Order: sequence, then C-alpha cells, then structure tokens
Amino acid sequence: MLQIQNASFGYTEKEIIKSVSFEVDIGKNIAVIGESGCGKSTLLKLIYGLYDLNQGTILWGETEVTGPKFNLVPGMPFMKYLAQDFDLMPYITVAENVGKYLSNFYPQEKKERIAELLEIVEMTEYANVKAQFLSGGQQQRVALARVLALEPEVLLLDEPFSHIDNFRKNALRRNLFAYLKAKGITVLIATHDSVDALSFADETIVLKNGEVIDKGNSADIYNAPKSKYSASLFGEVNELHLSQLMEIDGQDELLFLYPHQLKVVENGLMKVVVKQSYFKGSHYLIKAAIAGKAIFFEHNTALEHNKEVTLILS
Repeated sequence: MLQIQNASFGYTEKEIIKSVSFEVDIGKNIAVIGESGCGKSTLLKLIYGLYDLNQGTILWGETEVTGPKFNLVPGMPFMKYLAQDFDLMPYITVAENVGKYLSNFYPQEKKERIAELLEIVEMTEYANVKAQFLSGGQQQRVALARVLALEPEVLLLDEPFSHIDNFRKNALRRNLFAYLKAKGITVLIATHDSVDALSFADETIVLKNGEVIDKGNSADIYNAPKSKYSASLFGEVNELHLSQLMEIDGQDELLFLYPHQLKVVENGLMKVVVKQSYFKGSHYLIKAAIAGKAIFFEHNTALEHNKEVTLILS
C-alpha cells in the first residue's frame, strides 16, 4: 500500500502541498485532478522522491520514500515517473530509447520486450527512427513505453496524453491501462482530462490549493460532487437551488448540475433566455441566461437566439 501521511512541501516559505494524507491500494489506478497550479505535479514528484518533504512521510509498504537529502540520485528504484518533458535521447532511435535501461545480457529477450512495448503505444513502425524526428505526441508515446520497460511497482504519470491526438489518445489509453491493470501496477495519473478519471481510474483525488478536498470512487465524485469546484473539473456545471426547478417545501437544497441534467419542457418553473447554441455532434450545448447569470443545458437541436424556454431536472 502507498501511504501519504500529513505531507507538506513548498519551494519557498509558501506551501504548495498542505498536510495531504491518503492511501492507495496495490494495483489501483488513481487520478489526481485539479486546476492548474493546484499541486498535482508537485505531489507526484514528492511521491517519487524528487524533493524532501517539509513534514510528513510517504511509505510504499514498509519502505519510506526519501528525497535528495538521502539519495545521491533522487527517485525511488521501485517507482517510475513520467514528466511532461519526456527526456528522450534525441540522437538514438525509438527502439534504443525504449530499451535504454534493459540489460544487453539477453539480446533476444530485450528485442522482444521493446517490440511488445512499442506495440502497446502504437509506435512499431517508428522503431528505427531517431527521436529528434518525432512529433511531440510521438515522443510522448515513446516516453510511455520507456517507463514501462523495467516494470515498476508504482507508476507516476504527469499529463501523459497531453500531446497526443484525440484519435490516437482513446486507443492508447485503453491499451495502456488494460496492460497496467493486468500487471498489477499501482498508478497515479495527474490529469486535466476527465476521461482519465471517469473511464479508467478506480478512484479520483481532487486537489485545490495543495489540499485534498475530495477522494473516492470516480463515479461517486462525478455524480455527487461536494463543491462546484469538483464538478467543474468534469466540464460545464450549473449552481442552482432546487426551488428554481420545482416547488418544494422545507429546506432549499443547493445543486451542482451538469448540462445533461437539465431538460427543456413546456411550462417548467425555471425560465431562461437562449443566448448561444454549440453543436457537439450528438447534441447541442445551449448557453442561456437567467437573472444575468449563464446557465448551460443540452438539447437535440439548436435553439433560436433570445428565445425563452423553461427547464426541469431531466
């Protein structure tokens, strides 16, 4: 089990990570989400041992993760960390980059291992191409293959799909996370992409200003967000009172609703004025106004500008 206990850290006197505590079971895939600057990348670096904690401890089983004060070469040997800069060797081939840390004692096994990893990241045809001639997305896929070459116990991924085209990203994610799950590798992925959390992560950690404000099953966090901040990390969100959508008795509940949770009907209680229709392929995202504030909902067709419609919970 990976245990982070009361971890705090700052590059200066200002703390970036503030008394963070959580546990991760072996073989779990955990997404760490939050706005830019919330501390996602820093947290992964601390778990890997690139920095020394100001306070707290990080444990993998019975082994304490220690930083540069204790290690000549920072980083724990049973972990692998993929940073956003890839750090490939530009003048050697893709295959040589992937196999850089594999032993040459068994050349056939090494060749087969490199081929397996290149197939996972869909870079087989580029095996003999030098890294300097690859696009950013291709370099990112090679970097992914390289961190898997010597299978780690813990894999830390910092925005691992940020440079990869959408049409390749979806297949790559399926291949990669299926492989990691089959191998029982514990994964923490810092990401801006809600698909990483909802489709592939067992649990999601929500960071805000260096603090964990939510942790749990990814679907639960999506379906019942504790704050507008958490909900907004998954897309557009509306902050509404239940009384705006239906007549109620008793306490008026504050709701955080996604666009698909609102539906256009005749004679609904909430009246809004349409301002813009955005085509999304399978539906339109409608931006409307109510009392000077924006509200978003989905509809199967575009709606006329300045048309008044009424909404209910779908």
